[in-house]
Amino acid sequence: MSELALRTFSGTERAAVLMMLVGEDEAAAILQKLEPDEVRELGRAMYTVADVSESDVEGVLDDFVGRARERTGITFDPKPKVEAVMHRALGQEKAESVLARITPPEAACEIDLLDWLDATDIAAMIEKEHPQVAALLIANLDPAVGAQVLELLPDAAQPEILHRIAKLGPITPEAVETLKTMIGSRTISAAQGTQVKLGGTREAAKILQGARKATEQRVMPKLFKLDKETAKQIEEAMFVFDNLLDMDDKNLGALIRNVDSDLLTRALKGVDEAARGRFLGCMSARAADGIRDEMEARGPMRLSEVLDAQKAIISIARNLAKDGTIMMGGGEDDYV
Repeated sequence: MSELALRTFSGTERAAVLMMLVGEDEAAAILQKLEPDEVRELGRAMYTVADVSESDVEGVLDDFVGRARERTGITFDPKPKVEAVMHRALGQEKAESVLARITPPEAACEIDLLDWLDATDIAAMIEKEHPQVAALLIANLDPAVGAQVLELLPDAAQPEILHRIAKLGPITPEAVETLKTMIGSRTISAAQGTQVKLGGTREAAKILQGARKATEQRVMPKLFKLDKETAKQIEEAMFVFDNLLDMDDKNLGALIRNVDSDLLTRALKGVDEAARGRFLGCMSARAADGIRDEMEARGPMRLSEVLDAQKAIISIARNLAKDGTIMMGGGEDDYV
């Protein structure tokens, strides 16, 4: 048996192979019966099994080999199908929310030399370059390294560079050539004439998350003045519902007291039992029992309702943090 045939799959990956083989209607019907965290987990797995070989498929599900051969040449691009299934199952707005969390980043123009440079060297190299060039290069870095480079650049330049990272899209061959020239004779693995997508608000958020809290507090107000909509998107991407679990019991309890029970019930339908227990543990036993009873009575809920409720609670938390009612974060330097 070939080496490829020895590939092993987790239970979720086996389900993902099947999802990639059945029709969109069938796949959408299955997704509609899953919990939000299950949708995300299965969606991620659908990307990881995109390169299954024919022998892989036979090993996972022999009776679906025939269908697999009819529907795909095995080495397929998963993006169109995953997007189509998610949109059909969840609707456009909520599908985009899920896809934003699970879609792998686009292939970037890899600059081999950067792997051998530290943040100080990179910052020195781009300090006097145009902000767009700096943004292109930082977007190509690992977010943790990108955060270090950003912090080493002049304070006045940081908001504009972060804004440009968030607004990056296709990169022209001319821009690629500029980077090539700047770093010397090393090549960039982007085909001539081919546009490569870098950056975006999620990438900018990851970079800023890796920076110190003081950097975030200095950069974000300036970014809001520069481009309010982009700053808001970065802020939303930096903070998701699970981040609320980083608060201590006192602050989480204070947040819960400012949230309507109906809103909390809908939001907690979309988290795992451990996270749910963390929230309920900061409430009185009577109130917690009431939430549990209400969740059970409601039965399955639409993902759109859950995500809307979680987004509303995140907004409440940020407002309470801004006026000093609660503190969000782990250590003393993480409060906002």
